[in-house]
Amino acid sequence: MGLLNSAQAALAGVLSLARTRLELFGTELQVETARLFLALLCAVIVLLLGALATAFAALALMIWLGQGNPALAAALIALAFFALAAVAAWSMRRLIHARPRAFDASLTELERDYAALKP
Repeated sequence: MGLLNSAQAALAGVLSLARTRLELFGTELQVETARLFLALLCAVIVLLLGALATAFAALALMIWLGQGNPALAAALIALAFFALAAVAAWSMRRLIHARPRAFDASLTELERDYAALKP
């Protein structure tokens, strides 16, 4: 009878541990999903507003400089577009490298559990 009670207690402990880890994983999944949705929404807004601002700025520059020297106006606009693309690429690279590991808390807890159970 003692062995059966011991096995039941061990199984209950394992199930409790698994439930806790699954709850943590679910919470992290919700946070990660919300963060991703917000990042995508912000990216779309930035792209739309940036495209509008760039188009109006290019139009204004063409009107202002285009009468005397249209080649210079086109070159300045192309240079500005290139600079903005470089800044965007740098920002994207920094964002990708600065992102924490997905589900870090769950993976850390699972590694700790594995180390504790390993003989």
